[in-house]
Amino acid sequence: MLLAGLLSFAIMSNYLARRHPLLAARWPVAALTDLPTPVSTRRCTLGGRQTTLLVKHDDKSGSLYGGNKVRKLEYLIQRALDRNATRVATYGAAGSNHALATAIYARHAGLECTCLLSHQAPKPAIARTLLAHQQLGTEVLYFGGPLQRRLAIQRRSLQHRNIFLLPLGGTCWLGNLGYINAALEFAAQLEQEGLPCPERLYVAFGSMGTAAGLALGFALARLPLEIHAVRVTDPSVANEKRLRHLLLKTVRLMHQFDPGVPPDLAERTNVRIRDEFFASGYGRSNPATERAIRIARDDLGLQLEATYTGKAMAALLHDIESGAASQPVFWNTYNSLPVSVPDDVTPDFDHLPAEFARYFD
Repeated sequence: MLLAGLLSFAIMSNYLARRHPLLAARWPVAALTDLPTPVSTRRCTLGGRQTTLLVKHDDKSGSLYGGNKVRKLEYLIQRALDRNATRVATYGAAGSNHALATAIYARHAGLECTCLLSHQAPKPAIARTLLAHQQLGTEVLYFGGPLQRRLAIQRRSLQHRNIFLLPLGGTCWLGNLGYINAALEFAAQLEQEGLPCPERLYVAFGSMGTAAGLALGFALARLPLEIHAVRVTDPSVANEKRLRHLLLKTVRLMHQFDPGVPPDLAERTNVRIRDEFFASGYGRSNPATERAIRIARDDLGLQLEATYTGKAMAALLHDIESGAASQPVFWNTYNSLPVSVPDDVTPDFDHLPAEFARYFD
């Protein structure tokens, strides 16, 4: 059953800047987000257990498009502007939320955008995402096939153009600052409302930046909160070794630009990678994921999807029903704003790659 009300907080949103002004002065942000994002309380019965959980609504992170990418883009698009780029480019799958968010906010900042996109498991929403790129004027290139072909596409599309390249998912040390701030924001919300620190937080683990930033932010805030990072991408993309490298690099560079950042911050992080909810591959669903999406919709009033947030919710429900989790946090990273595409728009394969015609069948 749908529960309790929304908590709203009229407080300064850049907690990282307040805590580490030297870092903020060196790495400013573009004003893209609507922060702080709300926290709500949900109470429901799951597996015969009366349960209370908190939901952090990063689905409402921006007025043009929400989700977890906007916090990263604040830093990355500002960096592109500071380097006098006229275009940004990034990678993703055909239905990538990161690629679409990048295209939307790049245009908002006066930048052109190139997205190098690969195939993924078909879903109805992919067609609408591609049409949104078409409406935005995104340069969409099919980035698939043999390695030599992909390298040639990358070389042709990126060379000799004034481009700032964003990494997959916006994940890099600079993008991670957005989620360090998010963790500090959440810690302040708990304190303001007099709420106890939850034991566990569940979040999708794709390109790793959201989980890495949250882990470092909670360590900075000294919150003993265990992050359950639910893997939704291939193990070659998201794994313990790569996460460790990302944490260490982020801390090293933060400390370099602001010595007030503790150099041992990565050692204080508390992340547990959950592999058992990946289903059969990226973008592929299974009964546990579909059940989690249904329960989230019917009992919690949350609109989730099968690639990221449905899998994170499946892990949370499993742990609640097994008695392993009590009053956890669900960090909602899925955009909840409608993607505006007129109903009469049809695909133009002079603009979109012909390889993507399969998503319109």
